[in-house]
Amino acid sequence: MIPIVSIITPCYNAESFISSTIESVLAQSFRNWEIIIVDDCSLDNSSAIIKKYQNEDSRIRYLRTNKPSGSPTIPRNIGIKEAKGRYIAFLDSDDIWLPDKLEKQLKVFTESEVAIVYSNYEKMEQNGKCCGREIIAPSTVDYSLLLKGNCIGCLTAMYDTEKVGKVFFKKIGHEDYLLWLSILKKGNKAKNTNTVTALYRIGGHSVSSNKLKTILWQWHILNNEECLPIHQAIYYFIHYAIRAFWKALK
Repeated sequence: MIPIVSIITPCYNAESFISSTIESVLAQSFRNWEIIIVDDCSLDNSSAIIKKYQNEDSRIRYLRTNKPSGSPTIPRNIGIKEAKGRYIAFLDSDDIWLPDKLEKQLKVFTESEVAIVYSNYEKMEQNGKCCGREIIAPSTVDYSLLLKGNCIGCLTAMYDTEKVGKVFFKKIGHEDYLLWLSILKKGNKAKNTNTVTALYRIGGHSVSSNKLKTILWQWHILNNEECLPIHQAIYYFIHYAIRAFWKALK
């Protein structure tokens, strides 16, 4: 059976969390999926753990990069290239989905003419304990709104290849943000389930934790990737800065 949803999971030294991540996919109420776990040459026991699951369930696919890439971009792109499903979703190797995540999001796709469906999510500690910090995204997002800042959590997002084709990540800071922009720039829309469907493990996503780097990445995307006129780039950057400030206070 051809899977409806392909789940892309980059993995590097994730032996502490990868089982929980896989188990959260196995627990999905919607069953017609595949998960493609792309190992970026882990040095720990990640590969053995993943292969054990793969031997028990054919929906789990294990791939490995030829050499360490140092970022999730190349592993994700390998996964997208190998994906068989109409819908492509993303789940990092230390995050968790709630059991009805796929079911709820596919319902939105069925009822709406959108290219991306996403959800709210909750933050959890390294030990898996929820922090009570719910990240709530807008109900709908278009290109103009997204230029003000990335409000689509990658661990919650899923896009429809029948509407936009296979869209790949560029090796750049905020690579997920740039991917959403590239889809919505063509007039497509994104919609929220308006529910929490995932748990984001804080402390394990160090690439984006440097605040100065993220500020520079945001400006680069607005000015160099989207090539906005300078006054528009400044306008949207100010919106981003204000949103980031309030988010930091929560």
